[in-house]
Amino acid sequence: MASADPEKDITGAPTHPEASREAQNADEISPNLPSIHVDDNYALYKSGREIEVSPAEQKRVLRKIDFRIIPILFVTYMLQYLDKNSINFSSVYGLQKGTHLKAQDYSWLGSIFYFGYLLFQFPSGYLLQRLPISKFLSLATIAWGIILITTPACVSFGGIATNRFFLGALEATVNPGFVLLMSMWYTSAEQPLRLEIYYCTNGIATMFGGLIGYAVGHITTGLPQWMYVFLIFGALSITWGIISLLILPDLPSTAAFLAPHERMLAIQRVAANRQGVKNHHFQAYQALQTVRDPKTWILFVMAVGAQVPNAALTSFTSIIVASFGFDTLGTQYLQIPGGAVQFLALLAGGFVCTRWPDNTRCIVMIFANSVCILGAGLLVGLSDENKWGRLVALWLCYFQGLGFSMSLTMVSSNVAGYTKKQLTGAVLFTGYCVGNIVGPQTFIAKEAPRYHSAYIAMLVGYSVKLLMVVILYVYMNRSNKKRDAEQAARGELSEEEEKEAIERGMLDMTEIDNKGFRYIL
Repeated sequence: MASADPEKDITGAPTHPEASREAQNADEISPNLPSIHVDDNYALYKSGREIEVSPAEQKRVLRKIDFRIIPILFVTYMLQYLDKNSINFSSVYGLQKGTHLKAQDYSWLGSIFYFGYLLFQFPSGYLLQRLPISKFLSLATIAWGIILITTPACVSFGGIATNRFFLGALEATVNPGFVLLMSMWYTSAEQPLRLEIYYCTNGIATMFGGLIGYAVGHITTGLPQWMYVFLIFGALSITWGIISLLILPDLPSTAAFLAPHERMLAIQRVAANRQGVKNHHFQAYQALQTVRDPKTWILFVMAVGAQVPNAALTSFTSIIVASFGFDTLGTQYLQIPGGAVQFLALLAGGFVCTRWPDNTRCIVMIFANSVCILGAGLLVGLSDENKWGRLVALWLCYFQGLGFSMSLTMVSSNVAGYTKKQLTGAVLFTGYCVGNIVGPQTFIAKEAPRYHSAYIAMLVGYSVKLLMVVILYVYMNRSNKKRDAEQAARGELSEEEEKEAIERGMLDMTEIDNKGFRYIL
């Protein structure tokens, strides 16, 4: 049995003599690749490869992983959503007046956050690969809590804009980091439900944030009301970041909450994805393949289309609800049903894709986007007098979270090669940033309270996203059929060929180079 405490290199990743020997022989498996580095968990994978494990034991280990990993992701994701949208909850309590905002300044605060997110996307992706992932994410959580809690000190557009930029830079680690964690701890079939469990906190945060906003509205003494939103959310993030630093493990091979034989099982489970677990070596050829892969750019355009409408569901929600004719407190508690729609849609979508794992992810994305198109179309077409109809239309747009979160599983489940996976995620979230930078600018101050241009932009964005989902499905389905035909020409897939496909994944091969890989649709 391999040691529970392997040696580590200067990056903190484990190294093993056995892994080095396997790397020397890697050319026998993949002679066409310029270089191969074995997975950081490779030694334990080799040690436990032939071990027979009962289904009951596998379920027990999965439960242990769930109880340790998912609560941390759940709370952290909820906090980052609350923190980046704190300006929405404070906007009706004097934020603009307290920070001396004028004209389009508030719209720019929504965009500037994503400039920081964009500029730090690739650096943070590189650091997520090179450094211990849980420690990096936990320290980032503490840091953005500190940034948020200092926001009340900003009394000008320049000050709060700088604050928002650095908040975006620090939160750039969360989404790509969580996508990588999903692929490190869970099989492809297990990922949709787990991803939706933490992603549904967007809906919970909308409800919870609305309740906090409602409570803040009843504070009549002390500091200006808008400041309390940032102080509360910032303090919560700092506290939780410290808890995450103490609890969240970096690798299955070094997880203290698992017994030695359970670590082996945790690695064997994920190795079956044919993508490896984690590899801290940057592979230049995978970077080039990322640029050449059509999936990369389909996901990029998909993310842009999905996120252009996002400003309506985040930074501008309170303002939009107020524009329908509801009072100040109504702008807070009437966001709660939208959060509930998002929460239930995400959990339902995750359940469907886990209960029926074959070819359901793109179908779920198409359904969610179609509901969003209906909602955006109603916002464009309904009259100003129909305030309840327009409010329901806005709530329908909260299905957006389901469509976008499923696109994240396209990275965690359908991209192999660790460098390629983190770079594809970075490209996707670059599109996410572009959409979120453009979105707030579609809310033109002189169009208030109608915001017709913004609602048209939402409709166009959702339509583009729907088209990209269909194109991605067709591309991946054709690739699978081509590989199936090639396999049929060679004969039935033998047990040895299947083991070799898993081995290639542990040797950091991409899904394009590993002919035993199949896309999950």
